[in-house]
Amino acid sequence: MGPSQRHSNFITRAGGWAARFAVVWDRPLYAGVLALLIYALIGLRWNSSWQATPTAYFNYLADAFLHGQLHLRLIPASIHDLVYYGGQYYLYWPPLPAILLMPFVALFGVQVSDVGFTVAIAALNVSLVALTLRHATRRGVIDLTAEQRGWLVVFLALGTVHVTLASFGQVWFTSQIVAFGGVTAAYLAALSLEGRRAFVWTGVALAAALLTRNHLILAGVWPFVYLVMRQRSVGWRRVSRNVLIGGLPIVAAIGLLGLYNWLRFGNPLDNGIAYHQMADLFVADYQQYGYFSWRYIPMNLFYQYLAYPLPYNSSTFMGGGLFWLSPLFVAAGAGLVRGQPRWSIGSLVLTIGLVATPILLLMGTGWAQFGPRYTLDFTFPLLLLTAIGLRRWPLRIVRLLVLISILQYAIGLMYWGSWLMTR
Repeated sequence: MGPSQRHSNFITRAGGWAARFAVVWDRPLYAGVLALLIYALIGLRWNSSWQATPTAYFNYLADAFLHGQLHLRLIPASIHDLVYYGGQYYLYWPPLPAILLMPFVALFGVQVSDVGFTVAIAALNVSLVALTLRHATRRGVIDLTAEQRGWLVVFLALGTVHVTLASFGQVWFTSQIVAFGGVTAAYLAALSLEGRRAFVWTGVALAAALLTRNHLILAGVWPFVYLVMRQRSVGWRRVSRNVLIGGLPIVAAIGLLGLYNWLRFGNPLDNGIAYHQMADLFVADYQQYGYFSWRYIPMNLFYQYLAYPLPYNSSTFMGGGLFWLSPLFVAAGAGLVRGQPRWSIGSLVLTIGLVATPILLLMGTGWAQFGPRYTLDFTFPLLLLTAIGLRRWPLRIVRLLVLISILQYAIGLMYWGSWLMTR
């Protein structure tokens, strides 16, 4: 056997191994278990005892809820980013993660590991992504093989900013991981359920996302457009009724948030952000421009889409370009151009744009991160558009881009994890 034949056989065997590896990740249960192991190992690398982090603020809010109050009963060692109002400490983040933590805090106290909680939710997210991509294939929204879907799941799990938020706990990262789960569950409900149940459970999942990160109600554009278009044959009157019923959980969530704010600050629209203990880095901008301003757009565009954070430098942890670090997302461009039906592509693009807009107007870039962490908010609709675009891409290109993403985030985690644990 000549060298060229041996090389050809090696390529063939490597392709077979890669295909089997990807197909395992296409299976939701296996994908979740593998993600759990990887995220747990990453967490143990920098927090060997998995002790609660200094900013496990949802633990303290869960404790407050268990004792019938809305302000913190126990004050954590760190008060960075907490709201101080009327002599009491509050959280400006919406409360769903604290509600989910209540049984664990009731059993184990406020020092229950927020790292373990976040790792578990992140692994569940990976399972939900694998399951949702399967249903998207069954519905004809995407047209991918099991191997192609598996590489997308690997990409989401290890080659996007999801991997940097999954293993470290902390209030900011926990909030985003829980919210991503709510958004993905909404897409899963829209793709997997029938009739009125699809609208209701899509609305429930979006309400959960809203109760974690307010603006993620905007991520519901595509699921509701998809459901309306899929069920339009039953008549517009019934579809309109289903839309209204599906919107009830969202309306209820908005009402609960308004009541929560009113009970704390006397105004249903006030979440306490004006009173939070922000980093000195942001004080001057906040005093001059407020929390949202068009003046923040150039900085956010740069750090979320243009900056390259490697090798390590002083601005590494301000963010990192989405398409540099996760180049497989470039396939979304092909989905935008060639994807069908056009109403689905248009509503996906609209969803991504609507969710991205408040992020671009926000003070700060999501500082203290590796990668553009705020882009996680629209990562699932972007992943769906990417899945549509890569249908005809050679597998070797997909594998290469996924590997490049994983390597970059692995290097970034080495720098960022060490820096984060010394803050």
